[in-house]
Amino acid sequence: MQDSFVYQMLPTRVVFGRGTSATLPFEADRLGLRRLLVLSTPDQAMLAEQVEQLLGGRAAGAFNGATMHTPIDVTERALEVVKAGRIDGIVAAGGGSTTGLGKAIALRTDLPQIVLPTTYAGSEMTPILGETQGDRKTTQRNSKIQPEVVIYDVDLTLSLPPAMSALSAFNAMAHAVEALYAPDTNPIVTMMAEDGVRAIVDSLPRVLKEPDGPEARASLLYGAWLCACCLGATSMGLHHKLCHTLGGLFDLPHAKTHAIVLPYALAYNAPMVPEVMARLRRAMAADDAVGALLDLGRDCGIPLALCDIGMPYEGIAVAVKQALRNPYDNPRPVEAAALATLLTRAWAGSGI
Repeated sequence: MQDSFVYQMLPTRVVFGRGTSATLPFEADRLGLRRLLVLSTPDQAMLAEQVEQLLGGRAAGAFNGATMHTPIDVTERALEVVKAGRIDGIVAAGGGSTTGLGKAIALRTDLPQIVLPTTYAGSEMTPILGETQGDRKTTQRNSKIQPEVVIYDVDLTLSLPPAMSALSAFNAMAHAVEALYAPDTNPIVTMMAEDGVRAIVDSLPRVLKEPDGPEARASLLYGAWLCACCLGATSMGLHHKLCHTLGGLFDLPHAKTHAIVLPYALAYNAPMVPEVMARLRRAMAADDAVGALLDLGRDCGIPLALCDIGMPYEGIAVAVKQALRNPYDNPRPVEAAALATLLTRAWAGSGI
């Protein structure tokens, strides 16, 4: 154990279980909110309508335009609705895209946020916001970004398709992996990260076999929550830098990008973090953590190559150049040639 460390506890209130969406009116009243705006993506407009019904007279409207990578122009349109509706709080119902929009609004208005996640993305547990403008994605931390309440309702995840469940779970694991080798990690984060990975690796195959099984879904959601807490308490490294770069440049699907890049970024850093690799081997019950990630991805039937999700081969050089600008702290120095090799392998899905 480290002899000295810093651990900043995050102030988010978490309500976890089955049927916990029913607590939404109570949580809104507890925060003193009377005019709530419900956010969702276009595909989840029906869910937003259900949330409005649950809120009753506390709901002042809905904005169903949330989209991937949190474009600033979408945020600006939502802010117009906030102003016109005299909104005093936000309810984000959905995955990372919807949560990101809520956080972007909160950054600019300091409005309280309640989040009802439907995936395992984890953004709801962090004070981190990634936004895109043009072809560039930037991230920042701010206490205004941190949601006040997260309601984890296992029932909201039961209808998440198996493939999307797997992609989202890989996204969650990436948070824990990077937290394990972050320069500001600590024993609390390490404990959560290892247990989070263990819960995901154990429960994901069960979810794929029985997608509507609440017990496995609860375990997967619990593991994702732990992994998200890790991301919120530490800094990010090469994996997230690459995913943010690729997402901004080529508008690649967020979860698919994380799932594909994770084993390659981990392999890049592995020689510098033997203790981290030992923890991951233990959490995954495997002799080779990187190989276990690749095997799990194949078993889940998720994309294994960046070329399969829309990244052009000529984009590798562009991505290397942009990723080297303002690099995140990373245990292994990030060098152009090595980074090009990493991305070439990830582009082809050729393995380590």
